[in-house]
Amino acid sequence: MRFDVFTLFTAGLKPYLEISILQRAIQSGLIDVHLHDIRSWTHDRHHVTDDTPYGGGGGMVMKPEPIFAAVEEVMGVPLEAPVVLMTPQGKVFTQRMAQELAAYPRIGLLCGRYEGVDERVRRHLVTHEISIGDYVLTGGELPALVLIDAITRLIPGALGDPTGAADDSHASGLLEYPHYTRPPEFRGWGVPEVLLSGNHAEIERWRREQALLRTWQRRPDMLEQTELSEADRKYLDSLLRKTDS
Repeated sequence: MRFDVFTLFTAGLKPYLEISILQRAIQSGLIDVHLHDIRSWTHDRHHVTDDTPYGGGGGMVMKPEPIFAAVEEVMGVPLEAPVVLMTPQGKVFTQRMAQELAAYPRIGLLCGRYEGVDERVRRHLVTHEISIGDYVLTGGELPALVLIDAITRLIPGALGDPTGAADDSHASGLLEYPHYTRPPEFRGWGVPEVLLSGNHAEIERWRREQALLRTWQRRPDMLEQTELSEADRKYLDSLLRKTDS
Protein backbone atom coordinates (compact mmCIF):
# COMPACT_ATOMS: atom_id res chain seq x y z
CA MET A 1 0.00 0.00 0.00
CA ARG A 2 1.27 3.47 -0.86
CA PHE A 3 0.90 6.62 1.26
CA ASP A 4 1.63 10.04 -0.27
CA VAL A 5 1.95 12.67 2.46
CA PHE A 6 1.82 16.36 1.52
CA THR A 7 3.33 18.60 4.20
CA LEU A 8 5.46 21.66 4.88
CA PHE A 9 7.58 19.69 7.37
CA THR A 10 8.70 16.34 6.00
CA ALA A 11 11.41 16.09 8.67
CA GLY A 12 8.73 15.85 11.34
CA LEU A 13 7.43 12.56 9.97
CA LYS A 14 10.63 10.70 9.15
CA PRO A 15 11.68 9.59 12.67
CA TYR A 16 8.45 7.74 13.40
CA LEU A 17 8.58 5.98 10.04
CA GLU A 18 12.04 4.64 10.88
CA ILE A 19 11.11 2.61 13.97
CA SER A 20 9.17 -0.49 14.97
CA ILE A 21 6.24 -1.80 12.92
CA LEU A 22 6.24 0.95 10.29
CA GLN A 23 9.95 0.54 9.62
CA ARG A 24 9.55 -3.22 9.19
CA ALA A 25 6.48 -2.75 6.97
CA ILE A 26 8.44 -0.38 4.74
CA GLN A 27 11.50 -2.65 4.61
CA SER A 28 9.36 -5.66 3.72
CA GLY A 29 7.51 -3.78 1.00
CA LEU A 30 4.10 -3.93 2.65
CA ILE A 31 3.82 -0.14 2.61
CA ASP A 32 5.53 2.60 0.67
CA VAL A 33 5.52 6.10 2.19
CA HIS A 34 6.38 9.13 0.05
CA LEU A 35 6.81 12.51 1.74
CA HIS A 36 6.20 15.57 -0.45
CA ASP A 37 7.26 19.07 0.57
CA ILE A 38 4.53 21.43 -0.65
CA ARG A 39 7.12 24.21 -0.91
CA SER A 40 8.61 22.36 -3.89
CA TRP A 41 5.58 23.44 -5.92
CA THR A 42 5.94 27.17 -5.26
CA HIS A 43 7.41 29.49 -7.89
CA ASP A 44 8.53 32.55 -5.92
CA ARG A 45 12.01 33.07 -4.52
CA HIS A 46 10.85 32.74 -0.90
CA HIS A 47 8.71 29.60 -1.46
CA VAL A 48 5.65 31.19 0.14
CA THR A 49 2.88 28.70 0.97
CA ASP A 50 0.59 30.86 3.15
CA ASP A 51 -0.99 34.30 3.19
CA THR A 52 -3.24 36.50 5.31
CA PRO A 53 -6.96 35.64 5.24
CA TYR A 54 -9.41 37.79 3.29
CA GLY A 55 -11.67 39.66 5.66
CA GLY A 56 -8.99 40.00 8.31
CA GLY A 57 -8.34 38.01 11.45
CA GLY A 58 -5.34 36.41 13.07
CA GLY A 59 -3.16 33.70 11.64
CA MET A 60 -2.27 32.66 8.12
CA VAL A 61 -3.98 30.42 5.59
CA MET A 62 -2.30 27.87 3.33
CA LYS A 63 -2.51 29.00 -0.30
CA PRO A 64 -4.38 26.84 -2.83
CA GLU A 65 -1.90 27.03 -5.74
CA PRO A 66 0.98 24.94 -4.37
CA ILE A 67 -1.39 22.44 -2.74
CA PHE A 68 -3.34 21.83 -5.97
CA ALA A 69 -0.11 21.66 -7.98
CA ALA A 70 1.49 19.13 -5.60
CA VAL A 71 -1.51 16.86 -5.21
CA GLU A 72 -2.47 16.87 -8.88
CA GLU A 73 1.06 16.18 -10.09
CA VAL A 74 1.57 13.30 -7.66
CA MET A 75 -1.94 11.83 -7.48
CA GLY A 76 -3.08 12.52 -11.04
CA VAL A 77 -5.96 14.40 -12.67
CA PRO A 78 -8.58 13.18 -12.06
CA LEU A 79 -7.37 11.85 -8.73
CA GLU A 80 -6.22 8.23 -8.87
CA ALA A 81 -6.78 7.65 -5.15
CA PRO A 82 -8.48 9.23 -2.13
CA VAL A 83 -6.87 12.38 -0.74
CA VAL A 84 -7.50 12.95 2.97
CA LEU A 85 -7.24 16.38 4.57
CA MET A 86 -6.20 16.11 8.21
CA THR A 87 -8.34 18.71 9.97
CA PRO A 88 -10.15 19.13 13.32
CA GLN A 89 -13.28 19.85 11.26
CA GLY A 90 -13.31 16.35 9.75
CA LYS A 91 -15.05 13.15 10.77
CA VAL A 92 -13.47 11.64 13.87
CA PHE A 93 -11.20 8.75 12.94
CA THR A 94 -12.31 5.28 14.05
CA GLN A 95 -11.14 1.71 13.66
CA ARG A 96 -13.91 1.16 11.13
CA MET A 97 -12.60 4.05 9.03
CA ALA A 98 -9.11 2.56 9.24
CA GLN A 99 -10.48 -0.73 7.90
CA GLU A 100 -12.23 1.06 5.03
CA LEU A 101 -9.11 3.03 4.07
CA ALA A 102 -6.96 -0.11 4.30
CA ALA A 103 -8.88 -1.49 1.34
CA TYR A 104 -7.35 1.14 -0.98
CA PRO A 105 -3.99 0.43 -2.65
CA ARG A 106 -3.03 4.11 -2.32
CA ILE A 107 -3.98 7.10 -0.16
CA GLY A 108 -2.93 10.75 -0.16
CA LEU A 109 -2.70 12.63 3.16
CA LEU A 110 -2.70 16.43 3.22
CA CYS A 111 -1.34 18.03 6.40
CA GLY A 112 -2.82 21.41 7.21
CA ARG A 113 -0.95 24.14 9.10
CA TYR A 114 -1.60 27.60 10.55
CA GLU A 115 -5.32 28.51 10.39
CA GLY A 116 -5.88 25.75 7.85
CA VAL A 117 -6.17 25.56 4.08
CA ASP A 118 -7.94 27.78 1.59
CA GLU A 119 -11.57 26.64 1.42
CA ARG A 120 -11.22 25.83 -2.28
CA VAL A 121 -8.91 22.96 -1.32
CA ARG A 122 -11.70 21.48 0.79
CA ARG A 123 -14.37 21.93 -1.85
CA HIS A 124 -12.55 21.03 -5.03
CA LEU A 125 -9.52 18.86 -4.24
CA VAL A 126 -9.68 16.55 -1.22
CA THR A 127 -12.04 13.59 -1.07
CA HIS A 128 -12.10 13.05 2.71
CA GLU A 129 -11.68 15.21 5.81
CA ILE A 130 -10.59 13.37 8.97
CA SER A 131 -9.91 14.45 12.55
CA ILE A 132 -8.22 12.33 15.21
CA GLY A 133 -10.19 13.96 18.02
CA ASP A 134 -12.01 17.02 19.27
CA TYR A 135 -8.95 19.15 19.88
CA VAL A 136 -6.56 21.27 17.81
CA LEU A 137 -2.92 20.47 17.01
CA THR A 138 -0.26 22.66 15.43
CA GLY A 139 -0.42 20.75 12.17
CA GLY A 140 -1.63 17.65 10.40
CA GLU A 141 1.63 15.71 10.58
CA LEU A 142 0.85 13.84 13.80
CA PRO A 143 -2.68 12.95 12.61
CA ALA A 144 -1.22 11.70 9.30
CA LEU A 145 1.13 9.41 11.22
CA VAL A 146 -1.82 8.17 13.27
CA LEU A 147 -3.64 7.15 10.08
CA ILE A 148 -0.56 5.50 8.59
CA ASP A 149 0.04 3.54 11.79
CA ALA A 150 -3.56 2.43 12.28
CA ILE A 151 -4.00 1.40 8.64
CA THR A 152 -0.65 -0.39 8.42
CA ARG A 153 -1.53 -2.59 11.41
CA LEU A 154 -4.43 -3.97 9.38
CA ILE A 155 -2.27 -5.05 6.43
CA PRO A 156 -1.61 -8.81 6.53
CA GLY A 157 1.96 -9.47 7.57
CA ALA A 158 2.55 -6.10 9.25
CA LEU A 159 2.24 -7.52 12.76
CA GLY A 160 4.19 -10.45 14.15
CA ASP A 161 0.95 -12.07 15.30
CA PRO A 162 -1.36 -12.71 12.31
CA THR A 163 -4.42 -12.22 14.53
CA GLY A 164 -2.96 -9.32 16.54
CA ALA A 165 -5.02 -6.57 14.93
CA ALA A 166 -8.23 -8.56 15.32
CA ASP A 167 -7.80 -8.54 19.11
CA ASP A 168 -7.08 -4.82 19.42
CA SER A 169 -9.46 -2.49 21.19
CA HIS A 170 -12.26 -1.37 18.84
CA ALA A 171 -11.46 -4.03 16.23
CA SER A 172 -14.34 -6.23 17.45
CA GLY A 173 -16.46 -3.35 18.69
CA LEU A 174 -15.21 -3.84 22.26
CA LEU A 175 -12.30 -2.58 24.31
CA GLU A 176 -9.54 -5.16 24.63
CA TYR A 177 -9.32 -7.53 27.60
CA PRO A 178 -6.52 -7.15 30.23
CA HIS A 179 -3.06 -8.57 29.55
CA TYR A 180 -0.57 -10.13 31.98
CA THR A 181 2.97 -11.46 31.62
CA ARG A 182 5.75 -12.74 33.88
CA PRO A 183 6.27 -12.70 36.82
CA PRO A 184 3.12 -14.47 38.05
CA GLU A 185 3.22 -12.31 41.19
CA PHE A 186 4.45 -8.72 41.49
CA ARG A 187 4.29 -6.75 44.76
CA GLY A 188 1.61 -9.09 45.97
CA TRP A 189 -0.53 -8.67 42.86
CA GLY A 190 -1.14 -11.97 41.13
CA VAL A 191 -2.24 -13.07 37.69
CA PRO A 192 -5.82 -14.42 37.32
CA GLU A 193 -5.71 -18.17 37.85
CA VAL A 194 -7.60 -18.88 34.65
CA LEU A 195 -4.70 -17.53 32.58
CA LEU A 196 -2.36 -20.04 34.24
CA SER A 197 -4.75 -22.98 33.87
CA GLY A 198 -3.94 -23.98 30.30
CA ASN A 199 -7.67 -24.35 29.64
CA HIS A 200 -7.97 -22.45 26.37
CA ALA A 201 -11.76 -22.52 26.26
CA GLU A 202 -11.96 -20.99 29.73
CA ILE A 203 -9.30 -18.44 28.85
CA GLU A 204 -11.26 -17.34 25.76
CA ARG A 205 -14.46 -17.06 27.81
CA TRP A 206 -12.66 -15.01 30.48
CA ARG A 207 -11.15 -12.70 27.86
CA ARG A 208 -14.52 -12.13 26.22
CA GLU A 209 -16.17 -11.37 29.53
CA GLN A 210 -13.35 -9.03 30.53
CA ALA A 211 -13.67 -7.20 27.21
CA LEU A 212 -17.40 -6.84 27.81
CA LEU A 213 -16.82 -5.68 31.39
CA ARG A 214 -14.20 -3.11 30.41
CA THR A 215 -16.37 -1.75 27.60
CA TRP A 216 -19.43 -1.62 29.87
CA GLN A 217 -17.44 0.29 32.49
CA ARG A 218 -15.56 2.69 30.22
CA ARG A 219 -17.38 2.96 26.88
CA PRO A 220 -20.96 1.72 27.28
CA ASP A 221 -21.89 3.62 24.11
CA MET A 222 -19.91 1.06 22.10
CA LEU A 223 -22.15 -1.79 23.22
CA GLU A 224 -25.10 -0.26 21.37
CA GLN A 225 -23.30 -0.73 18.06
CA THR A 226 -21.67 -4.12 18.70
CA GLU A 227 -23.08 -7.47 17.64
CA LEU A 228 -23.55 -9.45 20.87
CA SER A 229 -24.17 -13.15 21.34
CA GLU A 230 -26.73 -14.59 23.72
CA ALA A 231 -23.90 -15.42 26.14
CA ASP A 232 -22.67 -11.82 25.91
CA ARG A 233 -26.13 -10.49 26.76
CA LYS A 234 -26.49 -12.83 29.71
CA TYR A 235 -23.16 -11.70 31.08
CA LEU A 236 -24.09 -8.03 30.69
CA ASP A 237 -27.43 -8.71 32.37
CA SER A 238 -25.55 -10.22 35.32
CA LEU A 239 -23.49 -7.04 35.60
CA LEU A 240 -26.66 -4.96 35.67
CA ARG A 241 -28.19 -7.15 38.36
CA LYS A 242 -25.07 -6.75 40.51
CA THR A 243 -25.30 -2.99 40.09
CA ASP A 244 -28.97 -2.91 41.05
CA SER A 245 -28.54 -5.15 44.11
